[in-house]
Amino acid sequence: MASEQDVRARLQRAGQEHLLRFYAELAPGPRAALLAELAPLEPEALRAHCEGAAAAAARAPAPPPDLRPLPPERVGSASRSDPETRRLWEAEGFRQIALNKVAVLLLAGGQGTRLGVAYPKGMYQVGLPSQKTLYQLQAERIRRVEQLAGERHGTRCTVPWYIMTSEFTLGPTAKFFKEHDFFHLNPDNVVMFEQRMLPAVTFDGKAILERRDKVAMAPDGNGGLYRALADHRILEDMERRGVEYVHVYCVDNILVRVADPVFIGFCVLQGADCGAKVVEKVYPEEPVGMVCQMDGVPQVVEYSELSPETARLRRPDGGLLYNTGNMCNHLFTRGFLQVVTREFEPLLKPHVARKKVPYVDEQGNLIKPLQPNGIKMEKFVFDVFQFAKNFVAFEVLREEEFSPLKNADSASKDNPSTARRALLTQHYRWALQAGARFLDARGAPLPELPSLPGSAEPPVVCEISPLVSYSGEAELGCCWGPGGGHLLVSRVWRCTCEAGSSSPRSSWTRTRSGRCGPEQLPDLPAPESTGVGCGPSPGPQGGRQAAVRFGAVECTKTAGLLQGDRSRSHHRLPQTRVTTGLQEVRCQQAPPLSGCTQDSSLCPTRRRGRSGGAGSWPHPAFLCLCS
Repeated sequence: MASEQDVRARLQRAGQEHLLRFYAELAPGPRAALLAELAPLEPEALRAHCEGAAAAAARAPAPPPDLRPLPPERVGSASRSDPETRRLWEAEGFRQIALNKVAVLLLAGGQGTRLGVAYPKGMYQVGLPSQKTLYQLQAERIRRVEQLAGERHGTRCTVPWYIMTSEFTLGPTAKFFKEHDFFHLNPDNVVMFEQRMLPAVTFDGKAILERRDKVAMAPDGNGGLYRALADHRILEDMERRGVEYVHVYCVDNILVRVADPVFIGFCVLQGADCGAKVVEKVYPEEPVGMVCQMDGVPQVVEYSELSPETARLRRPDGGLLYNTGNMCNHLFTRGFLQVVTREFEPLLKPHVARKKVPYVDEQGNLIKPLQPNGIKMEKFVFDVFQFAKNFVAFEVLREEEFSPLKNADSASKDNPSTARRALLTQHYRWALQAGARFLDARGAPLPELPSLPGSAEPPVVCEISPLVSYSGEAELGCCWGPGGGHLLVSRVWRCTCEAGSSSPRSSWTRTRSGRCGPEQLPDLPAPESTGVGCGPSPGPQGGRQAAVRFGAVECTKTAGLLQGDRSRSHHRLPQTRVTTGLQEVRCQQAPPLSGCTQDSSLCPTRRRGRSGGAGSWPHPAFLCLCS
């Protein structure tokens, strides 16, 4: 550990010796912690950072840039393209995923302070019926897209998940993933790394002490990604794995399509080294950055940098001229990232953020300012667009792919309620598109409302696991019961099964079904009951017998009317187009297991059951609830 004399000398060279002004009053532990925090700060870099921050904050605003909309040939659209073109993009994306050439990189350095919590945003629950967090939803989308790509190309594939954290989020995130068994992803394919931290600075260029023994530090913005990639040799790890395309996204978008094959395929077939997803602006003053051409190169212009007159400009068709809203959802080639980290990162200009930074005064008293008193310097991930040789933008529908979570429910938008509503409304639309019919408590069909106002709740609560459907593909896991079109009553036990001593555990579900009215639904066992079990029953692997642990893990009672096209089939299993929700009661003894299984071939809905016989289910109607 560096000595006090060494650290003091370094701070003197940087003009920041005041950071040790309370050192003599500290106990040994806080003294050591303060020295450990200050020792890595290089004097020249610290001086340049503090002086540069003060100068940037005092600098007069730059003249308005020369703005132009992106050229039409640089912009693709998920909704305006013909179905055949979209299928080509999707097929190419799945091909790259199946070849193990795609990785995803999550920007997760921010805490949930604006949400009113002290832990990372990815650990937040917005109140879904499943109680899934943002991290779990994203992990399950990775599992599902791996499965879909593997099924298309008859192979097993992996989408590595790189997670950039900060000093604030690395420890809690790593612990959370371990506690949840990495959401059934291989831990070797989940790589966490930490971005750099920078001191907050006063307007006269002095680093701020937030406590007597602690400097006020902040992550260097999501544009700190490029230094972090070099610091932790992440690109070398990607090269070792054969990764060529990296999907980068922000943690707080509950609708994000992780490793989206359509977006990947579009960028690959366009020969792009850098791509950005965009959404159409809702109104001219919407506070979202705009992807456009600035001084001849692609860049993101912050909404505060657009004059009201420019923001309101219209195209001949009446749409906004500047309407390509930034989603912080990008695709880069690994080659482009290598060039950026080697050559262009030093050229990125930090952005000034004036903040209210708690600090200690000359007497050591904690002060919480009411007005901005400090500067945090940030770089943004999109600052590198200007260096791309072939930049493209890809427009997607907001209601399908963009609902950020930034504020507590006390705010009017971008809060847990709006995020939850966006996801459940999306799943309701997916169910309708798959042919679902929803009933009220009396069995009467509810009106179909495929298009809802942004603030309206869907008429039913319908959550579809990412393990069942990635983007609305009609594999909702429901099966025809005897005499299809009648009420199907299911009683479900979820058990943990082990098929042989060396086989991995699989979470699977077994359902017994019958025909009756809602008033005849059988009672569920009490949550503390230990007499509920699955069997022994046929094992999910090759028909071998499974040793089943007895005890009720989760009990579900569901009733609903099955309607739909009986001609649809999947893996020879008669399918309905219905998800049902007339009644549902849950009793729970332990936290629900996540997912039917990591391997889709083990899910019971993939097997056709016949009454009796080895390797069969006790009834031809069963339901796999992947939750």
